[in-house]
Amino acid sequence: MEGTNPVNKKLAAALSSGAVLAVALTGCGGSEDKGPDPKLVSWAKTVCDAVPAQSARIKSANASIASIATDSNLPPKEAQKTYVEAFQNLADGYKALAGALDSAGAPPGIDGGAKLQKDAARNLAGLATSYTELKKTVEGLDTKDQGKFAKGLKTVAGQTKEVGKQGDDGTEALKRLEQGEVKEAMAEQPSCKVAASAAAQPTGSAATG
Repeated sequence: MEGTNPVNKKLAAALSSGAVLAVALTGCGGSEDKGPDPKLVSWAKTVCDAVPAQSARIKSANASIASIATDSNLPPKEAQKTYVEAFQNLADGYKALAGALDSAGAPPGIDGGAKLQKDAARNLAGLATSYTELKKTVEGLDTKDQGKFAKGLKTVAGQTKEVGKQGDDGTEALKRLEQGEVKEAMAEQPSCKVAASAAAQPTGSAATG
């Protein structure tokens, strides 16, 4: 029973960057006296309206992974089910966020905005693909043998290191996009404010860094 517990903890730690990425997309920040371009505000609304539901989905998936990290008595079949569902939700969440950025297009009136938007969308889509691959790997693990399952999880933990790096790159890409007027426009959106508020609340056992 002890074999999977340390690996579960490693997985939870490696995946914590997903929560950071969700926060980055909220575009939280103060606006200045002179408001941003109305076209940019409209663009921000398209992006922000997709954020709360997907941010909640991502946060919930990370929380479910964190919740099993300390359960050394969890049967492999149950652990597998939790990971598969969480990875699917993470993949769906990031895919939807990438789709929202793709649909919004380049932020109007922003120098180099098209490249920044495409870089951010590409990073999010790449994360979605990586989580889909993780889900497939976990689905293929042998749950009848505790030792084999623990060994398989180590492989998954190795893969999550690369996903963690992708998450860091994604956060940086979003930060580059969310500068100046873009940040102001996003900060005006009620949907981004809701997501920022929700993301700021710790999620039980996932609250340690």
